Amino acid sequence: MEIIRFIFWEAAKVLGLAFLGLLSAKAVANLSLRRVWIKSALYALVLGLAAGGAWYAGNDIAAEVYFWSCNSNLGRGELAKAYSNALRAVALRPGGLDYWRALVQSKVRLRQFQSALDDEVPLRALSGGSLDEVDEYQFTLCSFFLGQYDQVVATTLRLIRQNPSYAAPYILQGLAYIAERKFPEAEQSFLAVLQIFPSHQTAVEGLARAYFLAGDRQRALAVLEETAKYPFPAVVRQRFEALKGLYDQ
Repeated sequence: MEIIRFIFWEAAKVLGLAFLGLLSAKAVANLSLRRVWIKSALYALVLGLAAGGAWYAGNDIAAEVYFWSCNSNLGRGELAKAYSNALRAVALRPGGLDYWRALVQSKVRLRQFQSALDDEVPLRALSGGSLDEVDEYQFTLCSFFLGQYDQVVATTLRLIRQNPSYAAPYILQGLAYIAERKFPEAEQSFLAVLQIFPSHQTAVEGLARAYFLAGDRQRALAVLEETAKYPFPAVVRQRFEALKGLYDQ
């Protein structure tokens, strides 16, 4: 639907530009002027305005095509191409919020975490001064991989207050607590997810890991045993079995 809407509006702009250009040229032709150079100057002005409009519309189309290509590249795991296409879209239309989001996503997938964090300022400015929860989570993820755990905890607490049913911040918060060896706090983060989503794989693994690293092997194994009550896919169950073997050594 977005593609159809974009094509419609771009086609409308091009047709409108062509119509105004023809109308302006006809108006100039009908002018009765003693000095020929004035009419020539008006023709040149019309031509310049038409060319400028065409250039602007062309950049709009090119930026959108680069954006579509970036999304396609991300879907196929072609990360270098995705980054290149997103960068071109931003260069053509630096005021395009979706283009910046695509660029940040490409950088995160490429593990360019500091570079992605550097893009928070323009993204926040284009978002009216505040980020939505998905964008803010993505930047918080970058902070986590850069070892900025205090920042991660502070941001995830805010995200949880804003939307208590959004599972991702709880998970990231729990992982940050584990990295800081704050195992009781990590336990509470993962349990909060499992109360809402009892079959959340990452929360199960995080809780078991927090217990194990805290020295409570039996509780870690009990968490994994409890998963028998829920419909996990076979491949996930195999992973749980492997973890039980690890924790039971």
